[in-house]
Amino acid sequence: MNSQSGVESDFFLHFVSGRGKRRARRIAAINLEVTALFKDLWKRRVQLVEADLLKELRRTQSLDENLMRAMEYSLMAGGKRLRPILLMAAADASGSTGEKFITVADALELIHTYSLIHDDLPAMDDDDYRRGKLTNHKVFGEATAILAGDALLTLAFEVVLRQADVPPETLLRVVKEISTAAGAAGMVGGQAVDLRSEGVQIDLATLKLMHTGKTGALFKAACRSGAILAQADDNTLRDLTRYAEAFGLAFQITDDILDVTGDAQILGKPTGSDAKKHKATYVSLTTLAEAKRLAQAAVDDALDALSNFDSEADFLRELVQYLTAREK
Repeated sequence: MNSQSGVESDFFLHFVSGRGKRRARRIAAINLEVTALFKDLWKRRVQLVEADLLKELRRTQSLDENLMRAMEYSLMAGGKRLRPILLMAAADASGSTGEKFITVADALELIHTYSLIHDDLPAMDDDDYRRGKLTNHKVFGEATAILAGDALLTLAFEVVLRQADVPPETLLRVVKEISTAAGAAGMVGGQAVDLRSEGVQIDLATLKLMHTGKTGALFKAACRSGAILAQADDNTLRDLTRYAEAFGLAFQITDDILDVTGDAQILGKPTGSDAKKHKATYVSLTTLAEAKRLAQAAVDDALDALSNFDSEADFLRELVQYLTAREK
């Protein structure tokens, strides 16, 4: 993705001449083409994930129709589908074809959706809207929302085991990655730190620990699982792990920035909620300018982690750079 703004790009083109200007225009055209390919692939894979999620859900039995409706309500509410997208992209970067592993990718989205349902509950973040729609408990009631989240979490591991053409020992390794990331050592542990930190002055180290678990753990599990499914070597797995850690940090800092600067209609949820709940963020513990600097530093670190990869990692490069420019 071209890191120059339109003004900077025009300024650059104005002052170079002859061969240099033609070369700059060719580079700009290539960058636009790469960005278009990135967006097309992301859109196609989001559609693929959503179709497959619905297929997996429809083949799942439930004793209660209302419970299944609650599960589908949140699972099919849209979103960026970042975790399955990351898994497939990491497999691509490791020399395989990521779409072969869409079933495991689905499982990550099931876990993520369960976490959103529970995060929105009155006992947790107490949110009324998610992605522009009423949250699950506002539609189905608190008890059914809790059960819908429980059902999605347990379904995720059933779905992982539906993955075809992967050696059993590899699937077991992936299950360990995902379960660790989703539990007390990862996402749930991060949420616990978050709840304990409300209304309390914490430092940047505690904030980073919180989000490494709450947000970053599933991103890391996605990238590592994609690499493991692709039979990546240790060096590739190490580099993709480092990328995922930096990706998660950049994503969370950008989320904190958008809670201050974003448009509620675009975000699909109210802005300023962190300040109202007295939650520590990268903006509140530093400044808006410093938070933007930290986000860019994390993006740079993610890109550096991919320095040993060729074009097979271009999607990952584009994805992390998109983060700092996104509006939702």
